[in-house]
Amino acid sequence: MITVLFFAGIREEIGSDKLNIDMENITIYQLKQYLLNNYSLSSFNQVMTAINESFVTDDEIIKDQDIIAFIPPVSGG
Repeated sequence: MITVLFFAGIREEIGSDKLNIDMENITIYQLKQYLLNNYSLSSFNQVMTAINESFVTDDEIIKDQDIIAFIPPVSGG
């Protein structure tokens, strides 16, 4: 089981700030595809991804008990 955290607009699109998903030994890319196929996400391609508070690429493998965070770009002045 993994925990996936969402912030800002992605959290609103998912309808929750967190999901527990029974998946492991998949890549970040595969998790993104799963989320895109199951939720209407309009701004998901530009997110930064972290596993256990370290930024990673889409090739990183997710292990059991990992906490994945999808962080949208920040704008402001």
